[in-house]
Amino acid sequence: MHRCLHAVFLFAVLSPFGAAGVHAAETDKPNIVFIFADDQCFETINALGNKEVQTPNLDRLAARGTTFTHAYNMGSWSGAVCVASRTMLNTGRFVWNARSVYDKSEAERAAGRWWSEYLKSAGYRTYMTGKWHCKASAEKAFDVARDVRPGMPNQTPAGYNRPIGPGEDTWSPSDPKFGGFWQGGTHWSEVVANHATDFFDDVKDNDDPFFMYLAFNAPHDPRQSPAEYVNRYPLGNISLPKNFLPVYPYAEQMGAGKSLRDEKLAPFPRTEYAVKVHRQEYYAIITHMDEMIGRILDSLQESGKADNTWIFFTADHGLAVGQHGLMGKQNLYDHSVRVPLFVIGPDVKQGGRNDQPVYLQDVMPTTLELAGVERPEHVEFQSLLPLLDGKKSQYDAVYGAYLEKQRSIRTERFKLIAYPGAKTLRLYDIQADPLEMKDLAGDDEHQSTVKDLFAKLTDLQKQMHDEVSLAGCLP
Repeated sequence: MHRCLHAVFLFAVLSPFGAAGVHAAETDKPNIVFIFADDQCFETINALGNKEVQTPNLDRLAARGTTFTHAYNMGSWSGAVCVASRTMLNTGRFVWNARSVYDKSEAERAAGRWWSEYLKSAGYRTYMTGKWHCKASAEKAFDVARDVRPGMPNQTPAGYNRPIGPGEDTWSPSDPKFGGFWQGGTHWSEVVANHATDFFDDVKDNDDPFFMYLAFNAPHDPRQSPAEYVNRYPLGNISLPKNFLPVYPYAEQMGAGKSLRDEKLAPFPRTEYAVKVHRQEYYAIITHMDEMIGRILDSLQESGKADNTWIFFTADHGLAVGQHGLMGKQNLYDHSVRVPLFVIGPDVKQGGRNDQPVYLQDVMPTTLELAGVERPEHVEFQSLLPLLDGKKSQYDAVYGAYLEKQRSIRTERFKLIAYPGAKTLRLYDIQADPLEMKDLAGDDEHQSTVKDLFAKLTDLQKQMHDEVSLAGCLP
């Protein structure tokens, strides 16, 4: 049992003061800071292996805690993948069960079946700023909610189908005239940091535990940042992804074709030049966000609350940005479903790495356990605390879904992707081919693996209440 939980448990059991004792114990409960990025894939952090991108503050978090190297978003019932990811996170429900309550999210919140509501009931002050994209009211879900943002900043027509070639771009990531992150006069990432530092100033002399939900819109498009950040990434220093393709062969059948908004950002077919420009802007907005995260961490330290605070950093899903000929996140390749996940807290191993499969939404029940809240029956995701203590993940395989068009299962070695519309399968040996470029589904020597994974995938579908038929996909 982690030290902070042990202290809360002993006080509650041994105190002779009844309700007063329970309230006093709440001062020993850890604070919780949740930092959420939008569209940030695992490979965009220097400490995680990408030496092109500058992320000193995210690197600091990685050094101070444990990295879950195989954290995933389970999928989406919507082209706006962030909607599904955030609804799963806040309700604790797996993807299709989260879909069943999505339209009545405010009723779920009002009934107390919501992340922040559980923490309120445990005596936490709750605070939120930034992107929400849930149907429940953020203003009601949190004690304080400031500058609640929509799904994405406004993207102008000039931001699509670009750049055609050198010298032909009419859009700039650093020009405020294009609105987006500049709307309101201050970059939205800076607003999140400003509000967070204000909150830490407010709680310096308050012993009540707090829960902060700090949700950046970055690095979602339009990928805008001040010119100094873009200039840190000369185009000549940007590498083309090794799994770059001009066109993905099943884009239309899998729901990621030319009509999808995310895919319209770059010209068809993809060019090396366009992909490098988009990755330049992607890295720049991440570095700008990283600097804001540094401000938040410094302010937390100055508040005197850091030693009793757990920090979680993750993203709602990843992003292709030119990999496999795709620009968006509406696919089940690792670049679009695998995310960074850092956990920092008392007794958490510093510089640790945990390679077990988890979902990013496991953060929700983890915080409930830290707060002493018994996991509600409807919460299906699992706490990460046992894994931090050396226990085994309860997920034998990772399930993935996008609309009715894609399904996947990922084990330690293999990933099988099914495209029901094309009635085809893709099999990748993740250990030998982490970029998922060599499809093995048609190889005679891998037919037993295909059949075994397909059977496991259909079993997972039943567990997930997934009614999509994969008939015809298996040869």
